[in-house]
Amino acid sequence: MQKLNLPPSDFKLKSEEGNQFIFDIVRKKYLVLTPEEWVRQHFIHLMVNHLAYPKSLIKVETGLAYFKSAKRSDIMLCNREGGNFLLVECKAADVKIDRKALNQVSVYNKELKARYVALTNGMVHFIWEYRSDENKYYQLKEFPKFV
Repeated sequence: MQKLNLPPSDFKLKSEEGNQFIFDIVRKKYLVLTPEEWVRQHFIHLMVNHLAYPKSLIKVETGLAYFKSAKRSDIMLCNREGGNFLLVECKAADVKIDRKALNQVSVYNKELKARYVALTNGMVHFIWEYRSDENKYYQLKEFPKFV
């Protein structure tokens, strides 16, 4: 898999019947290793090992319904009260982060109402703070501290 612009991690990988799998430390199971999963797992390790976000408050690929359409958020970090703190949308490294990707994550956040939203393809990363009282997003230079 492609080298990403994220800290390296010690991933558990295995091969079975010609397929590669990667262990998800949140869901505690092996998943088919796709380019998007490679980015998602790197980002989960960044959150847990480098940003000190509590692993117990991370949800991965949880469903949401929006306009009668079933969608999945890639990564959600909840706050200690159970509310949505940080929504992360992951793309494969070869997928450009553009207006379409930004629109997708903002549509998801209309339903999820996370305070922070991040978008990454493993090479470039963007983070915004959503201020619901203004209904506006403000781009940040670094990831928020979890308190």
